[in-house]
Amino acid sequence: MPLITKKNTLQLCVQYQLSSKRQPTRPQFRRWAQVGLKDSAQVTIRLVGLTEGRRLNLCYRKKDRPTNVLTFVLQDHSPLIGDIVLCAPLILKEAQLQKKRLLHHYAHLVIHALLHLQGYDHQNNTDAKKMETLEIKLLAGLGIANPYA
Repeated sequence: MPLITKKNTLQLCVQYQLSSKRQPTRPQFRRWAQVGLKDSAQVTIRLVGLTEGRRLNLCYRKKDRPTNVLTFVLQDHSPLIGDIVLCAPLILKEAQLQKKRLLHHYAHLVIHALLHLQGYDHQNNTDAKKMETLEIKLLAGLGIANPYA
């Protein structure tokens, strides 16, 4: 009898608050999200500006500054449901300062957020190392160098 493998499904919605030729396309986001997921999921990715990024970070993390990525877990069992907020101007600035390709930085942040959606965390050194090791492996599969090097 042949083995039946369940194919994980991804329902992805991408919302662009800002428009720029430098932002990833929906197919690019889909590819990165599929690499980062072990299970079926419904995910919304929203690209925002500095004002919304700051407002959300203040509201949900009590930090009065924009952050590059926020992950909101709405359902932590299959299918996973969650939202990812990416602050486009901050991501562009970080990529420039860190001398990284912009799309590689986006790929890293999407995979990082999807790991959070799946329960990974970096609150202590052991968990951070585990999460970073997996990020590095998944990014390498996309031909992207270690973002922590």
